[in-house]
Amino acid sequence: MSSTSQLPLRLVGDGLPVPCVDGTERPSIGLDAAASTPALPSVADAVAEFLPWYSSIHRGAGLKSRRATAAYEAARAAALRFAGREDSDDVAIICRNTTEAINHLAYRLRLQPDDVVLTTVVEHHANLLPWGRLCRRRYVECDDAGTFSVDDVRRGLRESPRPSLLAITGASNVTGWLPAIDEIIEVAHEHGVPVLVDAAQLAPHRPLPRTADYLAWSGHKMYAPYGAGVLIGPDRAFREGDPFLAGGGAVDVVDLDEVVWTDPPEREEAGSPNVIGAVALAAAIDALEAVGFDAIAAHEHDLAVRLRTGLAAIDGVRLLGPALDVPTLAVASFVVEGVPHALVAARLSAEHAIATRHGCFCAHPYLLRLLGLSSIEVNAYRDAVLRGDRREIPGAVRASASLGTTTGEIDALLDAVASIAAGSTPPIRYEQDEATGDWFPVGKVPGWTEEDRRVGASCARG
Repeated sequence: MSSTSQLPLRLVGDGLPVPCVDGTERPSIGLDAAASTPALPSVADAVAEFLPWYSSIHRGAGLKSRRATAAYEAARAAALRFAGREDSDDVAIICRNTTEAINHLAYRLRLQPDDVVLTTVVEHHANLLPWGRLCRRRYVECDDAGTFSVDDVRRGLRESPRPSLLAITGASNVTGWLPAIDEIIEVAHEHGVPVLVDAAQLAPHRPLPRTADYLAWSGHKMYAPYGAGVLIGPDRAFREGDPFLAGGGAVDVVDLDEVVWTDPPEREEAGSPNVIGAVALAAAIDALEAVGFDAIAAHEHDLAVRLRTGLAAIDGVRLLGPALDVPTLAVASFVVEGVPHALVAARLSAEHAIATRHGCFCAHPYLLRLLGLSSIEVNAYRDAVLRGDRREIPGAVRASASLGTTTGEIDALLDAVASIAAGSTPPIRYEQDEATGDWFPVGKVPGWTEEDRRVGASCARG
C-alpha cells in the first residue's frame, strides 16, 4: 500500500534557478501544473532508455521497428488498464492531446445539425467548441460558486429532444471542483444517454470513472511530456464510417477510386504516430499507479486546504469557486482587488520566481460567471479585443500544485500575494502591452529585457 511518505516527489526542473528583477536568482516555484506538469524522473529515464530503439512502428521489419511497435502497443495497453478497461471491448486511440481526442470523437459520432449534446458552462473550450461546429448544445448552468448538482444535470437530460451525448468535465481546470461524476454518469445512463468525460484535469489526481462511455485525457498534464493524449471508447463506435484522419496506416486497401479502412484502433491513427509521447505516457501511468491515488489525494488535499484557506484569508483577495468546505483539487483561482490579474502574475514571476497562470484558462463562459460580470462589461471588453486592444480582458490568477509541490512553496505564494494585495511597491516599473494584455518589467535586468520579451507570446490568450 502506498503512503504519503513518498510525497512530494522530485520532478525534472524543480528549483531551477531563474533571474528576478532585483538582479538575484531564485529557485523557481512551479504552480502551473493545471496547464502542464514537469516530467517525472522515471518518465525522463524511460524515454532516454527507449530513444536508441526509436523507429517507425507497424511498418518496419527491423528489430528497432519491432521494439518500437511493442513499446507503442504497451502504451495503449497501459492506457486501457489505467482507465479500468483492460477486459472490455474498448479501444485506446493515441492522439495529440485531450482537445484532439474530443474533436476526434465529435467527428466519429456522426452528429447531425438537429442533434443535441448536453454539456455544462464549467467546461474547458475543448469540450465546448467541437460540439458547436456540428450540432446544438444544451447547457447545465452553474451557481455563483461555480458548481452544479446531479439534479441540474438530470433536468438537462429530461429536456426534449433527448441528448445524443452528455459531454462533461471530471474536474474543473479553473477551480479544481469535482462534480459527482460517477452519480452523474449513472443518471445519464438511466436516461439512455452515453457520456464523454473530459478527464484532462482529473487523470493525474483521481481514478478515472469506470462507467463513462468515452474518456479523453492528456499526458502533458500527468508528468509525461512529448504531447500524447488518449481517447477511449467502445470498438463499435469506430468500426463504421471514415476516420477522423485519412492517410497511411489507417487502411487495408487503397486504389485511386477506393479505400478499405482497417480495424480500430489503427483505423483512427493515420500517419506516423508520436511514439515517444506514447512511451512517456506509459511510464507516467506506471509511476502514478506505483504511488497510488489514495496517497496522491491525501497529499493534494493538504495542499488544497492550505492554498485555498490561505488565499481566502488575505485582505483584498477574492477566491473564486466553491466554499472552503467543498473538496477540490489543489487548484485555486483568485483576483486581487485593484491589481490587474496579468500584473499580479507578472510580479509573482519577476519578483518571486513563482510561476502561475492568468487569464480565462480556456474556460471563458465559466470564468465570466465566477467573476460576476454584467453583459455590458462583457460587451465592452469584446469590442476592445476586436480593435486589437487586450488590456482589459477579464481574468484571474491561477495557482495549481503538483506531486512535487511542497507546503513551503504554497506558503511562499501566500506571502507574495499578501504583499501585492497590501500595496507593496514594485522594485521596478511595469508596463502593459496593448496587443497581448500582459505586463512586463521595464529595465535591463538579464532575463527581463525588451529582447527577452520576444521569446514568448501572450500568456493570457485562450
